[in-house]
Amino acid sequence: MRLGLLDTIGLATTLIFAIPVANYGVMRALDGEMVVGVAMVGIAVAMVVLPQYFLDPERILRGLLAGLLPSRLRAAGSDDPEEPAAGSVDRADVDGSSEE
Repeated sequence: MRLGLLDTIGLATTLIFAIPVANYGVMRALDGEMVVGVAMVGIAVAMVVLPQYFLDPERILRGLLAGLLPSRLRAAGSDDPEEPAAGSVDRADVDGSSEE
């Protein structure tokens, strides 16, 4: 995974907050509070992993824009021969008659 400058800054910022949470979790686990310790380490791992792998801003933006587009425009970009092109109207749909 190649990170750009802004991605690297974002990862460093996340690590600034995740490392103390993980440290607290390890200390709680060593003190005998395994549930709290494991939960804190899990939260620290999630703080780093979720933004890097699951919350990709580009993927979220594409999904949002695709959801905002009308279905007619989404079908225009596909190369599926089964779907009619955008703007094309079947005569049978318009007046209920079919040409033979």
